[in-house]
Amino acid sequence: MSENPYGSPNVSERNSDADSKDGISSSKAAYNIVSDTVTGVNFRGRDNLFQAKFIAASVTVLALVGIGLSLLNADWELPWYGGAMIGGFAGMVIGVFVSGIFLMVYRAVGHIKGKHD
Repeated sequence: MSENPYGSPNVSERNSDADSKDGISSSKAAYNIVSDTVTGVNFRGRDNLFQAKFIAASVTVLALVGIGLSLLNADWELPWYGGAMIGGFAGMVIGVFVSGIFLMVYRAVGHIKGKHD
């Protein structure tokens, strides 16, 4: 191990650090555990793609719900595009929270099972 804990490890340390079961290094597995359970940036493309699709779907669905509610409730005096904007914003907020909570639980269960990919 190098004397500087913040420096990059040398080549021999990288090769000994590899995890043969998953094909990822133990330092990458440690980063995944911390980023999934405490804080950090998620670099997994599948997770980010899932979250983007989920948010887009929730924005679309709730924008349509907002349009319907604005047309059905004349007392609100809200144009259809106002309902779409309010519903779309609600869909964005709800989509971020719901998809984030799903990924948090999904990854926590994976870490409990020993999958640190």
